[in-house]
Amino acid sequence: MRRRSGRLDLGGLHLDGLRVLRWAAVVVIAVLFSFPLYWVVVTAFNSHSGTLSIPPDFVPGLHAGAFLFVAEHTDWLHYMLNTVFVAGTTVALVIATSAMAGYALAELSFKGRGVVFFLVLAVIMLPAQALLIPQYAVALHLHLLNTYAVQIVPFAASTFGVILFRQFFKGLPRAYWEAARLEGVGHLRYIWRVALPLARPAVVTVALLTFITSWNQFQWPLIMTTSSSIQPIEIALSHYMQTFEANWRKLTSAVLLALVPIVVLFLLLQRHIVAGVAGRDSGVNS
Repeated sequence: MRRRSGRLDLGGLHLDGLRVLRWAAVVVIAVLFSFPLYWVVVTAFNSHSGTLSIPPDFVPGLHAGAFLFVAEHTDWLHYMLNTVFVAGTTVALVIATSAMAGYALAELSFKGRGVVFFLVLAVIMLPAQALLIPQYAVALHLHLLNTYAVQIVPFAASTFGVILFRQFFKGLPRAYWEAARLEGVGHLRYIWRVALPLARPAVVTVALLTFITSWNQFQWPLIMTTSSSIQPIEIALSHYMQTFEANWRKLTSAVLLALVPIVVLFLLLQRHIVAGVAGRDSGVNS
C-alpha cells in the first residue's frame, strides 16, 4: 500500500489478496484430491478395530500385519513381476517407435507428410472402447489371446509420444544433422546417438506416462487374458476385492503395494515431466 498524490494506492494490497485466495484455493483442491490416498494409508496401517471405529481415527497407526499377510499368502509378487515385464517392454517399444516416427515427421521430407501427421492426430479422437470388439477379433484370429504379446503389442506405439518427439526434434539445429552426415552417420544412428540424448525430457516424459498407463491397465487384460500366470497387478486387485471381502486393511495394503512403484517414479521424475510437456530443456544450449 503506497501513497500517491496524497491518496492511498490499494493496488499492492489487492494483488496480495488475490495471491492469498489463489494459494488457498490450491491448498483446498490439493487436500480434496489427496485425502482418498491418505485414507487408504490410514486404513492399511490401522488395527482391525480401528478401521471400524466411530468416530474414525484419522491418524495412521503402525500395524503392518496386513502388508505381511498380502506378501506371504497371496501371489502379489508374481503379479507385480508380470506387470513390471509388460510395462517395461511396452515402454521400450514406445520409445523406439515414437522416436523414429517423430523424427521422420520432423526431419524427413516426403510426400504426404502433413497427411500422415494429421492421421496421427486423428487417432487421439478415437475412443479406445469403440475399438475393443474389432481388436478382440484380431487378437483371436492371430492366436494372441491370453498371452503377454496381447498386453504389449497393441500399445507399442503412442500418438502422444510421436507428437512430443516431433516437437523436440523440430527444435534441434539442422547443423547437428549436417555434421553427423559428414561423419558418415545415417538417420537411425543419428537418432540414437544424437537426437534422443538431446531430447531427454521427452524420453523421460513418454517413458513415465507410458509406464503408468501400462501399470494401471485393467479393462484390456481383463478382456484379453484369463490365466493368472500372465495377468497384471490390477487384475489381482479385483480378485482381492472378492477374496478379502470386507477386510479393508488387507485390501488397502494390496492397493498401496501396487501403488508405491509408480508414486516413487513420479516423485523422482516429475521435474522432467514438466519440462517435457512444456517443451523446455531440450538439451540444446542456445
